[in-house]
Amino acid sequence: MIANNPIYSVNGNTNIPCPSSYEWSLQDISASTAGRTEDTVMHKERIGQAVKIQLSWNNITTAQASTILNAFNPEYIGVKYLDPKLGGYTASEITFYVGDRSAPMYNSKMGLWSNVSFNIIERSGVR
Repeated sequence: MIANNPIYSVNGNTNIPCPSSYEWSLQDISASTAGRTEDTVMHKERIGQAVKIQLSWNNITTAQASTILNAFNPEYIGVKYLDPKLGGYTASEITFYVGDRSAPMYNSKMGLWSNVSFNIIERSGVR
């Protein structure tokens, strides 16, 4: 792990490059019966919460892009990460799945990519 990296490990691998952008968010998961009634009152009926993290690595080489994309390629991944709600790193790896990945080319002659970016979303909203 690189010092000050908000991603401590992915499936036990601590050699994940530090992202250029790291945006943590917490999503509420509501029951299927949740919604607004005719008296305009919202009945949220929260049954859980799930963490979503938006990640981006800017101006990286093809080798770095490959390292990142392969680390986050399995259907489900365990991630130990910096959680502002907890006030530090998670005690263990939490299971996430990965959203759509993108890697726009910056300079093919130099082998540089503008960025590699994607979201990781917590698989289970119950901990």
